[in-house]
Amino acid sequence: MNEREKELIDWCHQHYSILDDSFVSVSGDASFRKYYRFCAAQQHAQEALSLIAVDAPPKHENNAAFIQVSQLLAKHHMPVPLIEHASRPHGFFILTDFGDQLLLDQLSANTADHLYGLAINTLCQLQTVPTEHLPRYDSALLQQEMTLFSTWFLGRHKHIPMDHEMELMLAHTFALLEQNALQQPQTFVHRDYHARNLMLLNNDRLGVIDFQDAVLGPVSYDLVSLLRDCYIDWPAAKIEQWLRCFIDQQHSQYQYREFKRWFDLMGVQRHLKAVGIFCRLHYRDGKANYLNDIPRTLEYLSAVSSEYQELQAFNRFLKTVL
Repeated sequence: MNEREKELIDWCHQHYSILDDSFVSVSGDASFRKYYRFCAAQQHAQEALSLIAVDAPPKHENNAAFIQVSQLLAKHHMPVPLIEHASRPHGFFILTDFGDQLLLDQLSANTADHLYGLAINTLCQLQTVPTEHLPRYDSALLQQEMTLFSTWFLGRHKHIPMDHEMELMLAHTFALLEQNALQQPQTFVHRDYHARNLMLLNNDRLGVIDFQDAVLGPVSYDLVSLLRDCYIDWPAAKIEQWLRCFIDQQHSQYQYREFKRWFDLMGVQRHLKAVGIFCRLHYRDGKANYLNDIPRTLEYLSAVSSEYQELQAFNRFLKTVL
């Protein structure tokens, strides 16, 4: 047990009577946060209360944003873990426990239609949350994310030297994707809405986690994050079916052809970012397992870019990289 873990346990003891040997590590994520589950005795109740302790080092994590978005979503009755206690100076939190049933682990050919239906319903609810206090998914952020592909995948991972022609091609591609994102209707965007950040709860409900990076952004972003998930893929016919399901829930607000273009190009922007992040997680943070998710993500980029005339130069370039 390291010193910080001991501090976290001591802090949790200030709020709860923790049962012996119940404080255990649970799976982390791509950030610097660490998660622990513990059981606490309850007055006038035989069953112990299960809770989640979070170590989110303030020098690495935007804990103010986590608290703000958590309170915003809870206020609007979204299914998110509640913050029971927080120590901002330490970056310690105690949250209600959503269990350990990730949506990803429950997905199969037999369950997918039902579970993606739940996820789309939850997303539609998320998009009704007020956004006036959220940062914007603006040009600077969109471009910053896409340059992760150039820096970490092309440069660090593939060791591909950047010449003038390549710079122009990427700049044109990034500008097209930025324009596509900014011209869409803007709404609440989770920014990482996928099967590892959705929990299957009791009573056939989904819980939403890892929402601290929420912004006001493109309406198609979270949907393409969900349906073209970097951690699981589905046949094109299934994705179209679920895409139409989402559009149907918007009461014919969008035409399929227009929304499909938004969705496709938004996915290219997201997957450029994701490939760069997966490489950064390996080279900077020592998390080599994320390299396993790059082939699927590159396949999304290749397949979608091949369908759009404006992305043919990028598609040809990608083939040389692959």
